[in-house]
Amino acid sequence: MKFRTILQLLFVGSVGLAGLPLGGCKKPMLPNAAKPVAEAGPAVAVAEPVAEPPPPPKIRHPDTKGSVIALCYHRFEEKPKDSMAITPAAFEAQMQSLKESGFTVIPMQDFLAWRRGEKSIPEKSCLISIDDGYRSGYDVAWPILKKYGYPFTMFIYTAFVKGGALAGGGSLSWAELAEMRDAGVDIQSHTVNHQSLRVKKGKFQNQFATYEEWLQSEIAGSKHQLESRLGISVGVLAYPYGIHSEQVRAMALAAGYEAAFTTYGQRLTYHSPADQLGRYAIEHNKPKIFTDALAMIGGGGGMAESTAASVPGQIAAAGMVTVPMEGEVVHELEPPIKANLAALGDVEPGTVEIRVSGVGAVPVKFDPATKLAVGTLLQPLKDRQVTVILSALLRGKKVEVRWNFTCDAVALPGGQAGVPAVPGAPAVHTAPAVAGGSHSAGAPVVPAAAAPLPGGGNAAAAPR
Repeated sequence: MKFRTILQLLFVGSVGLAGLPLGGCKKPMLPNAAKPVAEAGPAVAVAEPVAEPPPPPKIRHPDTKGSVIALCYHRFEEKPKDSMAITPAAFEAQMQSLKESGFTVIPMQDFLAWRRGEKSIPEKSCLISIDDGYRSGYDVAWPILKKYGYPFTMFIYTAFVKGGALAGGGSLSWAELAEMRDAGVDIQSHTVNHQSLRVKKGKFQNQFATYEEWLQSEIAGSKHQLESRLGISVGVLAYPYGIHSEQVRAMALAAGYEAAFTTYGQRLTYHSPADQLGRYAIEHNKPKIFTDALAMIGGGGGMAESTAASVPGQIAAAGMVTVPMEGEVVHELEPPIKANLAALGDVEPGTVEIRVSGVGAVPVKFDPATKLAVGTLLQPLKDRQVTVILSALLRGKKVEVRWNFTCDAVALPGGQAGVPAVPGAPAVHTAPAVAGGSHSAGAPVVPAAAAPLPGGGNAAAAPR
């Protein structure tokens, strides 16, 4: 045993002396192990990878090609008591027709985002709205709209909600409105009492010192009530009966509305004025109104008569298809001036006249077959803000239509070249004073395409 122990000690000692440095604190190196780094040659510096810069953000141009129709309903009854109601079967048939005709029903918020240049919409889009706040919108229309997956907007006048001064047996309650809100139904304002906003000595006004105070209560007060009772943001107004004025539109702007709707049917475009957006008011005894909506033309046979009755001698151009369109921006000094007069009815040939602000009367050709009136400018436009006035005889009575557009080819004051107007751009123009309104003479007003609810525009509305 002593001899083996001595051999083991000798073996271990020889290995330690040969393979370990003094101190024996490092691991033994095997014969075929890699050479130390010091013997492998000079070290080569390795460059750190350089991160590529992020791609530049894409500049998104708003898609302005879309067209929109807005449908307006009120009540849904098996036996309609008046023209403002429609049978459930007829309503469902119309919803099916929208689908078959290639329309995409979009939410109101998508429409507003498109108008702000934030998103695109299908080229044939439709808005569905139900006015006032009748229970049949909850009991009858809502299930049908759910079936088709169609979003829609309820325009509510707050005094009609259960518990309000004008509520009745057919009124919705605040709880039912909250249920609809929670399910994704859009809820917007139809004023407080659903009175014509242009009447200055009407019902409910004796509670206010001035017409302006009453107007503010109807427009801003309804917005506040809906927002506080339902915890929502209200940015859209439907004028009662579709009636408005320059002062009414200015008040809506001051109250914070982004858009306001009338009740004369028209094709809505990216450039349609935000404070005069037309809807087709559907009536059970006037099927042509819905047919016109599908064709994106004037709002039916009743438009001209009802408008002429409300404002003698003047008819809303928004119910017609015009070139340039109401609120459009053109880039040439002598654009074509056209209007389809089919919505007016029986216009007498040879009586159509067209006048252009800053230019005067222009030659007109009117085709009785197509109802198309074409005016030809014989000199360049002189003003950036242009008003077209078209007049004609309608069953022996003279009627007048007017619409506005902008020509950015006209030099700015001081000789600067015009710059194409783009929605959202900071261009401004001056507006005349509004009696009792919120603008003063010469105050800057943002154009319709650049901001919600500009003042201006001269078209009267058809009552609904």
